[in-house]
Amino acid sequence: MKDVYLLSGFLGSGKTSLLSHLIEQMKEKGLKPAVIMNELGKLPFDSRSVDEDVPIKEMLEGCICCTGSEKMEAQLQMLLEGEVFDVLLIETTGAAHPVEAMDAVLSPYFANRLNMKGIITVADSKRWLERDKMTPQTRMLFMEQIKHAHLILANKIDLLSEDEVATVTMQIQGFNRHAPIIQTSNAKLPLNMITGLEATYHGQEVKQAAIGKQLTLSSRLHTFSEPVEKEVFEQWVKELPDTVYRMKGYVPLVGYKNPFLFQYAYGMVQWLPEYIKMEPQIVIIGDQVEAITVIGNTPND
Repeated sequence: MKDVYLLSGFLGSGKTSLLSHLIEQMKEKGLKPAVIMNELGKLPFDSRSVDEDVPIKEMLEGCICCTGSEKMEAQLQMLLEGEVFDVLLIETTGAAHPVEAMDAVLSPYFANRLNMKGIITVADSKRWLERDKMTPQTRMLFMEQIKHAHLILANKIDLLSEDEVATVTMQIQGFNRHAPIIQTSNAKLPLNMITGLEATYHGQEVKQAAIGKQLTLSSRLHTFSEPVEKEVFEQWVKELPDTVYRMKGYVPLVGYKNPFLFQYAYGMVQWLPEYIKMEPQIVIIGDQVEAITVIGNTPND
């Protein structure tokens, strides 16, 4: 399986600098990285910072979420089928919500080919101290990106005093108690700080890493052993805790030949018929999803 790291963070936080540093270190270790970059504009300015020998796919004028997830799956498919690489680095646009970005990567199509290692959020330390000057919507996104991170870079500390650095670190740690915080300038992060991340739950055989074992936001792949009643399944969905943010995949229903495409987000459910037999699997994304029992089946995760 290919390890995947998702680089999150607000506009101008230093994600592209982090990407460049990680690529350089991976190549020094003999690893071949591939990159997917998501940019809001029409021109791929950030992608020019990536070396020519690194496979790269770009998503312009969009977001790795919602309507952009299908484009993302197509880019992933092209990378997996057409390129040789060891590690995938995905740089999201600064306007992307981390849960939505993670959701786009965890398609059932790639469940056995990609291993989501974690979300690395780059936080602009100076912007954190001035977050009250943001609009409410912007501030909420900024905070959400930090809240759901598996590893946080308190970046640009060279612009702060020692007291301000201590304040930023303490406040961010209080906001997200599960993610380690690394103080950085120019987003320089040692590669060995990310290798222990583990955001995907693979069942009882998962190897708990020192950094990753207490993370909240995670994903879980569930394989159905038999068809389920649609009404019973929907009732189970209604009773799920608020900590389940997204689900998608193919659910085998009693009375139908092929599993249905199923999607769930923010309490809304969508069913679409499939005309070919897909693998009966769903991906569940949320906080501590390993504790959830899927209705009508003995989990085979």
